[in-house]
Amino acid sequence: MIRVVLPAHLRSLAKLNGEVKLDVDGEVTQGAVLDALEAAYPMLRGTMRDQATKQRRPFVRFYACEEDLSHEPPDKLLPDAVAAGTEPYLVIGAMAGG
Repeated sequence: MIRVVLPAHLRSLAKLNGEVKLDVDGEVTQGAVLDALEAAYPMLRGTMRDQATKQRRPFVRFYACEEDLSHEPPDKLLPDAVAAGTEPYLVIGAMAGG
């Protein structure tokens, strides 16, 4: 069971309270987690990554175990603590401005 924490605006869009718990088949990678999340909550498709290219959207960041995984390839394995469900996979809405 993978735990995913979403920012408030995505939780509202998906009508969720708190973190999401997902089952991921096969290896636990960023791509697999996002695929499972979008399959369970189709309204989130295209909000975190481009639907055609699967590239991360600007101003969206991915973290796990206090590590920024935003620029890691989607097929990289997530840390064991995330795969075991003891640590969450975090989707963060980044901010910009001056």
